[in-house]
Amino acid sequence: MTAAAAEAVSRRLGAAVRDLSGSWYGRHMAAAERAIRARLPLVDLVLEVRDARVPDSSSFEPLRRRRGPLDPDRRRVVLLNKADLADPSETEEWVAYIKKQTSCPCVAVNSHSRESIKELLNVVQTRIREIKHGENNCTGTALLVGIPNVGKSAIVNAMHQIGRIAAAEKGKLKHAIVSSHPGETRDISGYKVASHPNIYVLDTPGVLSPRFKDDGSGPRLALTGAIKDSLLEDYDIVQFLLAIVNSGKEYRKWDKLNKAGDTFSCGNTITSRGHNNKGQHASDHTQDFFVKAVRQVLFETVSRFNGDLGHVDELRRLIGHQLVNLQEVFKVSTESSKDMCKPIALKLLNLYRTGRLGHYTLENVPDVRQEVVA
Repeated sequence: MTAAAAEAVSRRLGAAVRDLSGSWYGRHMAAAERAIRARLPLVDLVLEVRDARVPDSSSFEPLRRRRGPLDPDRRRVVLLNKADLADPSETEEWVAYIKKQTSCPCVAVNSHSRESIKELLNVVQTRIREIKHGENNCTGTALLVGIPNVGKSAIVNAMHQIGRIAAAEKGKLKHAIVSSHPGETRDISGYKVASHPNIYVLDTPGVLSPRFKDDGSGPRLALTGAIKDSLLEDYDIVQFLLAIVNSGKEYRKWDKLNKAGDTFSCGNTITSRGHNNKGQHASDHTQDFFVKAVRQVLFETVSRFNGDLGHVDELRRLIGHQLVNLQEVFKVSTESSKDMCKPIALKLLNLYRTGRLGHYTLENVPDVRQEVVA
C-alpha cells in the first residue's frame, strides 16, 4: 500500500517531465547521437553504461533502435555504474538478469573503487582478445555510451589512470570532464587504457531519448540526475525522493542514531555530544554531523507519524512535515514555504545522489515468468 502511495506521488513529477516534451534533446544531443551512430560500426566493442539504481530506464536507447552489426549483443558489455549507490542484492539480480536477457557480459561498477575498475579492465581486455582471436600485438577500440550523468567520464578517467599504471605507460595523463550536472561532455575523446593488446576507449556525450518507454522512467531519471534539475520544480523532485525514503526500509537502520550520542530532535537545534564541531562548517551539509541529523529527523518523523502512509494525501502530509523540520537542520531562513523548499531540495538531492541517505534501487528486476506468458 505504501508503495502505491509513493507511485501516486511520482505521477506529478512524471507529468512535469512529459510537459517538457523532450526539451533536453537539443541540437548538441542530436549531433552527438549521429556521431555515435557513425562510429558504432567502426569500433570493436561497445561499453553501455547504465545507472545501477535504474538499470532499465537508463539503458541507451540508440542501441535498442539499432539493427545490424550489434545484433546479437556479441560486441556489447553492459556496465551498471554507481553500484555503490544502489542496493547490492538488487544489483546482483540485475546483473544476472541482463546477462540472461542479452547474452552479453554485465558488470557492476563503482568508478571510485580501484578494484572495481581493475575488474572492468580485465573484462574489456578479455573481450578484445576474443574479438581479435587471441592476438596481443594489435589495437582494439571501445565506444563508451550512455545517458547523461551516468558516470561515463569518471569511468574512462579511472580506466585511463589505472590501465596506464599497470602497463607502465609514460606521458601526460588526460582527464575527461567529470560533473554532477548532465550534459558536460560535448565531444568524443579517446583514452588509452591498456597495452598488449593496445586498447583505446572513446568517451562520448550523454544522449537521452526525448521519449521514454513508460511513464515511470521520467521521474526516476529526474531523481538520479539524468535530466537537468533546472528544467523541473525542486519540490516535485524532493517529494518523490521523500516518498521513496518513507516507503522503503533504509530509514529503519537509522534508529541507532538515537542511541549513538547524536542528540538532534525535531523542534530543537543541532547538538552533538562528543563533538565540538571544530573544523566543521555549519553551512556544509555534507559534514557527517549534518548527515546524521538529517537521517535522525527523517527517522523520527516517519516513525512517529500516526497517519496512513498507504494514502497519498497522508504521505504528502508527512513529507510537508519533514520539510519543515529539515528547514531547521539545514538552517534555512525564509519567509515562505516556497522559498524554503529550493535550498532544502538541493541539499537533500545532493545527499541522496552521493549515497549519504542510503542505497536505493528504484526498479525491480522483471519477472521472467510473466514476460514469457506475455
